[in-house]
Amino acid sequence: MKIISYNVNGVRSAINKGLITWLKSSNPDILCLQEIKLSETELVNPLFEELDYYCYWYPAQKRGYSGVAILTKIKPNNVQYGIGNSLFDDEGRILRADFDTFSILSMYFPSGSSGDERQGLKMTFLDDFYIYIKELEKELPNLIISGDVNICHREIDIHNPKGNANSSGFLPEERAWVGKFLDTGYVDTFRHFNQEPHHYTWWSYRAGAKQKNLGWRIDYHFVTESLKSRLASAAIHPDQLMSDHCPIELNLL
Repeated sequence: MKIISYNVNGVRSAINKGLITWLKSSNPDILCLQEIKLSETELVNPLFEELDYYCYWYPAQKRGYSGVAILTKIKPNNVQYGIGNSLFDDEGRILRADFDTFSILSMYFPSGSSGDERQGLKMTFLDDFYIYIKELEKELPNLIISGDVNICHREIDIHNPKGNANSSGFLPEERAWVGKFLDTGYVDTFRHFNQEPHHYTWWSYRAGAKQKNLGWRIDYHFVTESLKSRLASAAIHPDQLMSDHCPIELNLL
């Protein structure tokens, strides 16, 4: 089973840059999207349905902002929109689909880069999500969390760790949260297979960052330890240029 997660930074923009052609060739069983930035999802839905995807969209209430989606060739048993907290659900940040042997969440964690208020909300989100996921595990023990976490965990996950030591997305308290989360029974699937540096999933549009590979690895597939034996491979696809992020891939046995 192939699972791809992709922060498209606007699904219509990505479609105009070749998303559908790429999707035909990559052919994932499940595609998790973040930052769809579209309320009128009926405008693009047929393009994905033609490729035999069941489409589940969770846009933000604010137009042109945030939002997540799950497109799947396997019909889920259940789909859950949000976590019951309007502070985050209004921004369309968490969408879950339950299947026979696992559940998958398409996630878009808040960014704190715009200032102290949003950074505070980001930290609140981390605390609340941790509580939510620990409760969810009791009901659904086999979880895949896919999406844009907006945090680099380790120094090898960012091109300039010293220069970014005080930057949102690489703050000590954010990195500690990821470490705590992993220590409680999750696997960072890319690092399970690859411990080399210079593998990133996001690049600023400024100063030729992509061409120089001055990036951040902030997009992840996390899985519960219970799914570790099913991990076949994980990859990052920096050659795709439809967004300031790139797709990340997970293959399960």
